[in-house]
Amino acid sequence: MFETLSDRLTSVFTSLRSKGKLSEADINATAREIRVALLEADVALPVVKDFIARIKERSAGAEVAQALNPAQQVVKIVNEELIEILGGETRRIRFAKTAPTVIMLAGLQGAGKTTLAGKLARWLKAEGHAPLLVAADLQRPNAVQQIQVLGERAGVAVFAPEPGNGVGDPVQVARRSIDHARHAQHDIVVIDTAGRLGIDAEMMGQAADIRDAVRPDEILFVVDAMIGQDAVTTAQAFLDGVGFDGVVLTKLDGDARGGAALSVRHVTGRPIMFASTGEKLEDFDVFHPDRMAGRILDMGDVLTLIEQAEKAFDADQAAKMTTKFASGESFTLEDFLEQMMMIRKLGPIGNLLGMLPGMGQMRQQIDQIDDKDLDRVAAIIRSMTPGERDNPKILNGSRRARIARGSGVSVGEVSSLVTRFFDAQKMMRQMAGGMGIPGMPGTRRKGAAKGKKGKKKQPRSGDPRKRAAAAQQSGEREAPQALPPGLGGGLPGGMPGQLPPGFQMPDLGDLQSRKKK
Repeated sequence: MFETLSDRLTSVFTSLRSKGKLSEADINATAREIRVALLEADVALPVVKDFIARIKERSAGAEVAQALNPAQQVVKIVNEELIEILGGETRRIRFAKTAPTVIMLAGLQGAGKTTLAGKLARWLKAEGHAPLLVAADLQRPNAVQQIQVLGERAGVAVFAPEPGNGVGDPVQVARRSIDHARHAQHDIVVIDTAGRLGIDAEMMGQAADIRDAVRPDEILFVVDAMIGQDAVTTAQAFLDGVGFDGVVLTKLDGDARGGAALSVRHVTGRPIMFASTGEKLEDFDVFHPDRMAGRILDMGDVLTLIEQAEKAFDADQAAKMTTKFASGESFTLEDFLEQMMMIRKLGPIGNLLGMLPGMGQMRQQIDQIDDKDLDRVAAIIRSMTPGERDNPKILNGSRRARIARGSGVSVGEVSSLVTRFFDAQKMMRQMAGGMGIPGMPGTRRKGAAKGKKGKKKQPRSGDPRKRAAAAQQSGEREAPQALPPGLGGGLPGGMPGQLPPGFQMPDLGDLQSRKKK
């Protein structure tokens, strides 16, 4: 969504970092480039003016003039102002003191409101709640059937007493849903209302009647992030006609310029609470202004990547795999398949790589990544017998031909996979052996306890005189052993120096001879 804006801002900051000191002309040129980039991204003009004014005011101040790296300070200012435009802090749902909490959805038809209702209900269920979906959109054909299907897929109950398709009173349905939720012990009610093709006074009045009937705790305005600057006009009309507490952006995975995300919050004063990034029910998350600003400025979004990994990875399976590596057991193709499937659960590989810092400069290479390659690898491994997965060394020509036919690939692809697996297995074996990796248990490398020519060293005596004599016989020189500070090796506290006469440590040989006497 923000690729064009991100590319333009990245190029601006790249040229800025090459300058050790910034003049007023440099700041004005940078502000002009940022203004053009925002306008090309369909950001509303009032938003652009306020944004540029804040950047120029702060960049001309003392915080940039006195900075060790002025260019980095300007990037920091742009990042902070971008976070402020997007909402500043993450806005959470305000739950009612007495259940159920009522959430009402409003927006234009085609914005993805009904699908978002299913996504929101699924997310609330994953957070430990018991939501109820309410089919109050009785105007659009098959809207009731759609929300019933979404509720079944999300594993959430649906209240749909009317068939829809123009039949039924949506206000009565919304009012009855509250009583039904109390009796069925649902703590959250999500009401899907009818959309509008434009600023329709009649449909706007219907939404206001539903609002007055159920007194929702949260009214969420669902806006299509692809409609550009018109999102500001639509949002202002809904704010005046119905009112809303938060904004939900849909279709963030599209190829539009994304100016709506930067405009709606600034114009309406209402925070962006959620973001929908795909067609699946899982493609939904809380909107974090700081993380979105990081994506736009190509700083990455590692926190979201970690959260997705925590949700997708099985902790028990990960612990079992870690124990296996630490114990030195062999890494098999079955383990390789399990690890690959865990990564596959995180979503498209391109999206994962896009969350890493600096990956905006490699967008063309990332776009060429095909997730079907992982599916082909999985098909190859699943076409093997359990014995072949545990010991790929038995894969001769006939076996590889059979596997290729079973998985629908060429023999060369099977051989390539086996070769890459052997490389990965070698790396895992080195890690299990403790090859200099901190915290990794295991034995030292072979030959680490031997001398230069692989000969085993003789045990060293505890007597320093015998140790010195043995060193002279072997032609080696005994290295002086440093004593700790305060014991002849320096002054107490680690300060270098010599102790006064009479305070030096006595010779260890003299102490041992005295002890024998």
